[in-house]
Amino acid sequence: MDRSPLRQLGLVVHPTRHLEAVLEGIAGWASAHGVEVGQVQVAGQTRHVAEPVEAAACELLVAVGGDGTTLAALHAGASPSRPVLGVACGSVGVLTSVAGDEATSALDRFMDGRWAPGDVPGLEVTWDETPGETAINDVAVIRGGPGQLLVSVCVDDVLYAQLAGDGLVVATALGSSAYTMAAGGPLLAPGADGMAVTPLAPHGGSCPPLVAGGDSHLSLTIQPGFGGVRFEIDGRPAAAEGLHLAVRVRPGYATLVRLADEEPRLTGLRRRGLVLDSPRVLAREARLPDLTLPGVPPSP
Repeated sequence: MDRSPLRQLGLVVHPTRHLEAVLEGIAGWASAHGVEVGQVQVAGQTRHVAEPVEAAACELLVAVGGDGTTLAALHAGASPSRPVLGVACGSVGVLTSVAGDEATSALDRFMDGRWAPGDVPGLEVTWDETPGETAINDVAVIRGGPGQLLVSVCVDDVLYAQLAGDGLVVATALGSSAYTMAAGGPLLAPGADGMAVTPLAPHGGSCPPLVAGGDSHLSLTIQPGFGGVRFEIDGRPAAAEGLHLAVRVRPGYATLVRLADEEPRLTGLRRRGLVLDSPRVLAREARLPDLTLPGVPPSP
């Protein structure tokens, strides 16, 4: 990237974590470089660390916290097309680019143009022909109480399955390591552009998790049980506008700041213990620590 002019920086912060040292470092860097610092307001935010500023008035949003904070910043920056730098104060996750003690060096690299835009696709949701919200991770349809939920799933106007159970989750490739993975769904590797459709506790029948193409459109028709139905967009409750949902991928919905030395996403899943090697393999490595297999890189 070319050198990036930076006059206004917008913070999005975790509501409870200890961020004082990182925020002081960012404030000091901004003062030294003549950059104004404000706070971009997001849903559910009660913590005040700077004067309010609109995302559109910023050249860069900095999310200080974790993946959830970065997710909120990506939504805030999507409409005005503002890039987001994720700073991890805790475990480095999927969306964060640097740890807290690396925040100022990352800002140097952004200002110098030593970064690349990472396109973040979204999932556009339409409720009975009415445009709804856009998800970055996933859209969840979940039973609201006792009684199973019935969902008919069509891909490109072709019926895939009619299932009964707790509901289902539709995820992007980026979101496939979140709710979808926890529910036993497929993990989509970086570079995949499709959608993962994962049933939640289906009752009987056979409805394996499905990966639909990035150009496909999903149609979900819902028949609630007597306990009702609830909807979630990226883990937050969403107002239901009907019982028929159309979901499709929206490329380039938001932008992440990507740095050259970032940890590969699959490596991060291994480091965090979300992907584990077979105990048989681990036992062999402990017994034969110098053993190497052709084409298999060493474990990080």
